[in-house]
Amino acid sequence: MGHPTYPRSADEAPASTERWTPLSRIVHLNDLDLLTRETTDPASLARLKKLGLAAEDTERLKAARAQAAQSVGARWLVAYERARQRYGSAVAAVRDRVCLGCFVTLPTTARPRSGAETVTTCESCGRILFWG
Repeated sequence: MGHPTYPRSADEAPASTERWTPLSRIVHLNDLDLLTRETTDPASLARLKKLGLAAEDTERLKAARAQAAQSVGARWLVAYERARQRYGSAVAAVRDRVCLGCFVTLPTTARPRSGAETVTTCESCGRILFWG
């Protein structure tokens, strides 16, 4: 199960998303939201400019985000949007059975079976879990 390959620039078409798992699609959507937030925040823009990086065109990011949102199932899009509005980031990594969004230890039954790319949420905060 490979992770998605992202375009190197906004002009480059994204890799075919047909084989992406539901979790990969959600992580991609989260990455686009974080990038959009960073390119619209004046403090972040100043840091990017200081590093010599140009901010991407936000209209292209919004279009890519809309396309990514369409590829996520309705059930998971609702859960994603709810967590994003509440916490700012809807996806949380898991390390040693601990949700790194709310730092609650997850039950052993919460971990997906090996090889299964199922989408799970934290029982405590509701974020979508990325078991990496």
